[in-house]
Amino acid sequence: MTIFDIVNVINYSIIIPVFNRPDEIEKLLDSISVLNFDNEFEVVIVEDGSTLSSESVCSRFRESVNINYIFKPNSGPGDSRNYGMHHAIGNYFLVLDSDCILPEDYLQNVDRYLRQNYVDCFGGPDAAHATFTDLQKSINYSMTSFLTTGGIRGGGEQLGKFQPRSFNMGISKKAFIATGGFGKIHPGEDPDLSIRLWNKGFKTVLIKDAYVYHERRISWKLFYKQVNKFGKVRVILNKWHPETRKITYWFPTLFSLFFIVSLILSTLGYGFPILLYLIYVLAIFIHAGIKNGLKVGLGATVAAMIQLLGYGTGFLHSWLKIKLLGQDEKKAFPKLFFK
Repeated sequence: MTIFDIVNVINYSIIIPVFNRPDEIEKLLDSISVLNFDNEFEVVIVEDGSTLSSESVCSRFRESVNINYIFKPNSGPGDSRNYGMHHAIGNYFLVLDSDCILPEDYLQNVDRYLRQNYVDCFGGPDAAHATFTDLQKSINYSMTSFLTTGGIRGGGEQLGKFQPRSFNMGISKKAFIATGGFGKIHPGEDPDLSIRLWNKGFKTVLIKDAYVYHERRISWKLFYKQVNKFGKVRVILNKWHPETRKITYWFPTLFSLFFIVSLILSTLGYGFPILLYLIYVLAIFIHAGIKNGLKVGLGATVAAMIQLLGYGTGFLHSWLKIKLLGQDEKKAFPKLFFK
């Protein structure tokens, strides 16, 4: 089958794992029900052993959305996505997190791109909806801004290959079968899959117009916990896939260590190093404030510091245990793996 044949027979199945979030599923399905897309597509809701069921929510949308609701024992988001793809009828899977909301032209933009530039795996950016809280907008800024992450989650460019994230990701049935889908690690199952896709000869791209509104239900404490896990996982991925190691993964750790040194030096009368951090924080405040208002600007400075320090300390902790001490990753960090 040629590329021309493939792009003319794309059938989409949207795969959404959910765990105790019926309110999120309702918002997501509401946005899916009004998508500007003429062709038929399927939505597979995989209930991952929830005690708060989304089944009644799904039932209310059956007249406007083609829904396949599946309940299974809890096994984590990666395995639930695989389960959904195994039971889907489409040949191209669009993987979403339950806390996302789709703009009306999402599927239209995805389809247009794939028909012109077919690829077996893509990722899209996330954005903050106008209705999001200041906390959500602050964290979204930190996760997507060029000043913090290089902007890749917000649709910016980066050097090297793009690693799609599973909150907004597309993968062909062919690529899913070839790789077996997501692994048991979480977080980190999405970059791991991207690397295995590359090793199988598949390409990954960023579709800038295929953005979603990512409504993270999170607090400062949970945000720190999340980014700390991201740092720990990166060391594990570097061990599994040494060809993907980059010096840039060390930057948040160096940022964290130098921040501690700067604080110590400031108590001794050497204020220049900490001044550099103040300039950086001021730049974030101004940039985020201009885009989203002063409250979000202030919140973005907090989010950026939490993100960099949380990731940096998590990376260092994992590196000391796994790389320096040679501990097995599953024994060192059992909570990062589903059985």
